[in-house]
Amino acid sequence: MQYKDLYALFRGEPEARKYFDALPGYVQEQIRTRPGGVNSMASLQDYADNLLRGDD
Repeated sequence: MQYKDLYALFRGEPEARKYFDALPGYVQEQIRTRPGGVNSMASLQDYADNLLRGDD
């Protein structure tokens, strides 16, 4: 399922918030700068994986 943004995803899928909260702070901060780019659990995981690898 796709959501409007990161915050709608958190409201719709509590496990997404748990996943996000477990990420390193620098990854969370980067994701927060583009909340509209995260609209599903898969996009959250992909974005986090890219950041953890050093991609952007």
